[in-house]
Amino acid sequence: MQFPATFEALITEANQLKLYKKLIEQLNKDFLLANINVDFHEDILPTSLKLILHETIFDLIQNKFNDYLNLLYIIDVPEKQIKSLDGEDTLLLSEQVSFLILKREWQKVWYRNNY
Repeated sequence: MQFPATFEALITEANQLKLYKKLIEQLNKDFLLANINVDFHEDILPTSLKLILHETIFDLIQNKFNDYLNLLYIIDVPEKQIKSLDGEDTLLLSEQVSFLILKREWQKVWYRNNY
């Protein structure tokens, strides 16, 4: 299975398969497990989801790095992918990490739905 390479492709696929709400539920579940106080409403617009997730990750990197690492561990974002990112620009890094988080959450939802 080839997973989406962009945020837009991921959201389009989730909507086509009627799994967008499941994706939001998975995000909420993992953020709760990481003790990060973010709750995405199940009807959140994709653009708002992207913005809030990006802001949250940026804040975690800047102010709560241990919580950020814990979140990545709980979501199970591959360490190799994180290490391949350029950490010079924190704003860009947080955007890229946000997509990696969404992509990993999408994989969980997709596999659960198909197997």
